[in-house]
Amino acid sequence: MEDNKLTASEWNILNCLWEHSPKTVMQLSGELEQTVGWARSTTITILHRMEAKGLVRRQQAGRGKAYVPLVERDQAAIAETHSFLDRVYQGSVGMMMSAMSRQEGLSLDQIAQLRAILDDAEKEAKG
Repeated sequence: MEDNKLTASEWNILNCLWEHSPKTVMQLSGELEQTVGWARSTTITILHRMEAKGLVRRQQAGRGKAYVPLVERDQAAIAETHSFLDRVYQGSVGMMMSAMSRQEGLSLDQIAQLRAILDDAEKEAKG
């Protein structure tokens, strides 16, 4: 997964499958037609590419076929986060947080959440 950065299209399909799987092509194409305006053929093409990349697996479901994700949401999010950090902030979490806090004007609740996350990380680091 680390070497396989997901495309926006792959995220769309995986998000549908993470909600509930397995799903048939008809179920996926119906959802994706409503959410992103894809034709059924687009969904099928992307599913075939994702299957070749090892991101999804097709399995028998009654008389038809259904797809299941082979990558977990957390795993994909972590890989995407690392890719983003490396690409935009040269791997520096500090640079990212500094930029976000200055630009976004964090609320007191957001600051408290970040502080709690950092406190937990510190506890884990200390062992």
